[in-house]
Amino acid sequence: MSHTPRTSPSRVPSRSSTPVPGRSPSRLALPVVRPAPSVSSLRVYSHGSSVVHSPVSISPPGTSTPRREGGESSSASSVAEGILVKEPDVEVETIDGEQGNASGSLDSYGRDEESKKQLRDQLRRTLSKKESFTDISKFRQRHKEKMSAMQEVTHTPAERYPPRQYFVLTDAGKPVFISGHDTEGTTSLIGVIQALVSIFLDDGDKLRCINAGNTRIVFLLRPPLYYACVSAWGEPESVTRSHLEYLHLQILSVVSAEQLRRMFEQRRNFDLRRLLSGAEPFLESLLARLEWDLAMSTSSLHCLKLDPVLRKAVADILVPTTKIKDMLYVILVAQGRIITLVRPKKHSIHPSDLHILVNTVHSSSILNSSAAASWLPVCLPKFNASAFVNAYVMFLPRNDRQESPGVVSSSQSSDSATVDAASEEQQSSRDDASSRGSLPIGLDSSHLTEIGLVCVSGQADFEAVRGWCEAISQKLASEGLIKKLSQAILGGDTEYSVSSLSVPGLRHFVYKSRSHVQITMPLFEEPYDTPNEKRRLITLYQTLFDAIHAKSGQERTLKLQYIRTSQESVMGWITQPFELYLALSPHLPKSAAVGAANAIARWVQKEEKRLFLRDAPVF
Repeated sequence: MSHTPRTSPSRVPSRSSTPVPGRSPSRLALPVVRPAPSVSSLRVYSHGSSVVHSPVSISPPGTSTPRREGGESSSASSVAEGILVKEPDVEVETIDGEQGNASGSLDSYGRDEESKKQLRDQLRRTLSKKESFTDISKFRQRHKEKMSAMQEVTHTPAERYPPRQYFVLTDAGKPVFISGHDTEGTTSLIGVIQALVSIFLDDGDKLRCINAGNTRIVFLLRPPLYYACVSAWGEPESVTRSHLEYLHLQILSVVSAEQLRRMFEQRRNFDLRRLLSGAEPFLESLLARLEWDLAMSTSSLHCLKLDPVLRKAVADILVPTTKIKDMLYVILVAQGRIITLVRPKKHSIHPSDLHILVNTVHSSSILNSSAAASWLPVCLPKFNASAFVNAYVMFLPRNDRQESPGVVSSSQSSDSATVDAASEEQQSSRDDASSRGSLPIGLDSSHLTEIGLVCVSGQADFEAVRGWCEAISQKLASEGLIKKLSQAILGGDTEYSVSSLSVPGLRHFVYKSRSHVQITMPLFEEPYDTPNEKRRLITLYQTLFDAIHAKSGQERTLKLQYIRTSQESVMGWITQPFELYLALSPHLPKSAAVGAANAIARWVQKEEKRLFLRDAPVF
């Protein structure tokens, strides 16, 4: 990655933003893990069938014809289909199977053969006594019984939202990434995870999840990597499974699928932490976004609310010249959301790739860099999982920038490749910031008005791209567009309140345009202005989304789902043009919820040009 010095004297010294293979790796500080539940109380869910996907054939990113994963040419995603690939359910898989061929043996990290055999035998004896859900009809029957009682969702106390824990390991049992705090017991815990997965693989089965009381452990197998998430939030299984899928995509953005395959074919016990050293901020930032970002949960995009005339004026300037070859996408981003996106004709971009790219741009190692620009090799897995593209990232200069050394020092302290004991305090601060609607997800107030320009290219010349981006920056500044964007952000014009709709009893809503593959929603205000209340509402939205789309193996999809709790009434509704999830006062009847839904649909249709990114220019 190349850097060019930024003229601002207030920036901290530059620091590497991406891991560089071959460098001496920094030691991974392993986090503290809560005591594991007793094996005797586990209830195991698995599925015997698996789907084997044939190898994909995708054109290199340097070519002029991008192809989508699976070998399908993205020319099928024409301009008529919109800016984003319309695959809203692609990240979350149904009960019917999982991707890839999984293979494993009990080669647990740090254990001798005798202890591994004893652990395997003990787990097998314990699990054989429990009810098996290899028969999918039993799973669906159980889920149907739960669905019938879903009208009686009770309020969950704040202490019932402990931080989720995420584990990434290789199929040989070597740890790759663990979220949370330092611990000395992670080696044995990784060994248990690998043993559980291995037992089911040896029986020709795949372990999907384990329920232990209110805690659910979800597994995702993407050989040569295994993923697991421990959560006690009460969300559907499909939610944490999608989190693990995003975690996999973020790792693939640093180490491509082709690199993974070659490395583990040559050396099964390869320590992947060497290549991921320095990428921990990307992974931690992603997990923070996944907690709050409903666009990621719904496989869509949340664009910045903006005056359509201003958005079009900015987009017209971003159209690349013919002198720049192999340019793929030009993106302007602020507050963790897309302002506009310029793309080649007849080509769409997948929402997952956009989320991975935006998360990378807004990670602390990029935001806190002293460099004027960063040249990042990034793999966009849904575009081409076997190769890299080049992303030139620069933050546009502003005349109104006023940064104090104290702010820079605070930002610098949050940028660390290892997770230390201060992470709990940082998590609390991040929760408070995210719960306030004026701050974007994963960003603090010092970066509130940062406007980033991202140019994604195949094999374009670095100097040509840099020169073009600097010219674009100067033109945006000379025409006053950067100032107008900053004023819109600081003035609150990019946000709106639910009171703007004047719907009695309406507290919050999420509207997804299915044609644009984008969502819009108001600020989280009272009573959802605290982190735990916001978590509770988001979990209810995710429950509705799971039920409507039959994400957890339900027999059929639904058009309407209604949940009443002691705090609110929540309804999910899907039609041909949109999906809508809304929260109202619990004292209102169902007819009021239907009336509120119709009022929201009318309001969004009227404000559509401001809320969504439409008809962005192509080249």
